[in-house]
Amino acid sequence: MPFHLWREYWTLRLTWSEKGKKTAQTDSNTKLSSAQPLTRCEPKNGDLNVTGIFNVLETAVWAGVPNVVFMNSTSVEEQSGIYGHTKVLGEEICLNYLLRHSLNIIILRPRTFILYWNRSGYKNYIEWAHWFWDGAVHINDVAQATMLSINVLSQPRLTKPPGLVVDGAYDYTAEQLASWDSDGPGSTFRQTYPDYEALVRRFGLDPTQKPTTFDISLTKQILGYQPLFSLGDLLAELTEYGQAGPPFSNER
Repeated sequence: MPFHLWREYWTLRLTWSEKGKKTAQTDSNTKLSSAQPLTRCEPKNGDLNVTGIFNVLETAVWAGVPNVVFMNSTSVEEQSGIYGHTKVLGEEICLNYLLRHSLNIIILRPRTFILYWNRSGYKNYIEWAHWFWDGAVHINDVAQATMLSINVLSQPRLTKPPGLVVDGAYDYTAEQLASWDSDGPGSTFRQTYPDYEALVRRFGLDPTQKPTTFDISLTKQILGYQPLFSLGDLLAELTEYGQAGPPFSNER
């Protein structure tokens, strides 16, 4: 699903409530919340990830917005660290608001999805490709999961806010991942992408690197989510556009 569909399906507007709480409210009567920390170790992360979601949910109750999509992250699994713990607390606040105020909530847990055209994150498409190579989710698939969540929230109220992992598509089979490079270094990549080894080596990508993956079976079950962008798509873009990457415009 192209990124521009975010604009076509919703008019997302930032508003300030009378309580002074910044919220994002959509025309579908669903509230989207996302708090992106500047760095994972800053003390302000607790304020973003805990106080921030509390303010959003409290404003949803005050404004009469019944449905919430909470954009969390897979860092919720890192509970032993301070940052991961703040992510856990955010989800516990969501559960509290479902029980206490009957808010209808879906929690999405995407992997990091910094946009390839965000030059504050990556100097060029190759830097982004190096990050994606380890296993990742594309922004278009995050948009898809969010749209599907809004559709589910239009149905009868959920009894518990599900935490749904959002990962990307993988062309490797489960068997290939389990027996990675059993026929020698780079063999799994060559079996799957036989025409691309010279290309990836030219740009410094490692064909022996096994991607990390997440279990998204519950996300598929509840949302009907099917990720679309894989390493194969990255390789196709790299072939066509090289270091500059695909052009990005407001029409894309």
